Amino acid sequence: MDTQRLNEILEAFPRLSLAIIGDFFLDKYVEIDPTRSEISLETGLEARQVVRIRSFPGAAGTVLNNLVALGIGQLFPMGFTGVDGEGFDLRRGLRQRGVDLADLLESSDRMTPTYTKPLIVEPDKPPREIERLDIKNRTPLPRPLEDALIARMKQRLQTCDGLIIADQVEEANCGVITDRIREEIAQLGEQWLNKILFADSRRRIGLFRHVIVKPNVTEAARALGLNADQTSPEVIVRAMAHLTQRPSCITLGPRGVLAFDGQTVLHIPGYINEGPIDIVGAGDSLTAGMAGALCAGATFFEGALVGNLVASITVQQIGITGTASPDQVRERFREYHERFPQVCEKI
Repeated sequence: MDTQRLNEILEAFPRLSLAIIGDFFLDKYVEIDPTRSEISLETGLEARQVVRIRSFPGAAGTVLNNLVALGIGQLFPMGFTGVDGEGFDLRRGLRQRGVDLADLLESSDRMTPTYTKPLIVEPDKPPREIERLDIKNRTPLPRPLEDALIARMKQRLQTCDGLIIADQVEEANCGVITDRIREEIAQLGEQWLNKILFADSRRRIGLFRHVIVKPNVTEAARALGLNADQTSPEVIVRAMAHLTQRPSCITLGPRGVLAFDGQTVLHIPGYINEGPIDIVGAGDSLTAGMAGALCAGATFFEGALVGNLVASITVQQIGITGTASPDQVRERFREYHERFPQVCEKI
């Protein structure tokens, strides 16, 4: 892979249309100034003083944020919000990114999933996150909402270049990607062989079929019933591909990505950054870069490299789930090519 080939891939992004089905969270950053701390007269407890609130689409929204930053032409988030303040903020944030919200349903039966992230902010120090507050639904997804999402997913995929599946909620059947929706996705993967279906899941990656998956090595080993410390990553990535019946890749943290295209396994080293890093959202940014590149016609290894480059950029952005622009990807590729020329030649 050379600069010309990377440019061909990136320049195709504005012509693409992608749907993202999954759990759209609101990431709510609450900045606290410790010098303004007070003691509550009522309880005698410390009352932390908030000086700034920043809200962004998170979880599946983090994937979408990265797709927007990369310049993907049309994006269709598919999921739900509650009829609440968090839902208002989430939908406003998505609207500001210029995406179509026709498939993001509102439901009075659900709360808008929210990660509230308090940050201690002090001069000359990076923000320090303290205990997070999570709002999630812990009851099964209502059947009418599930029916509506299945119908919209089938219709939308007819005109989109690909579908990204972001399964964030750990409680089974309480988020968007229920057992039934996962089965529908498998059937779509069998039906639409010319489209990219790309799944990421915290807890249930081993249940997906006929889609490309991107677990980390520990998640993949667990899904396969293997011990990650006693099994080589190459065995794990091949076994994942056999299980899902599609090419597969596994992430190796700072060591990069191991990709298997159905014939060859290739290790794509990580780009080691100097200075502090924030790995929150790194997997989502890799998903966005890789899925976008594959939809643009990249080979499996080219897609894995683009995703790897995007993630190496976003982890350098502290206190926020970062994004990467095409120009940043080009610059990082130049640096990567200097460091790993033989890897780039193989790709």
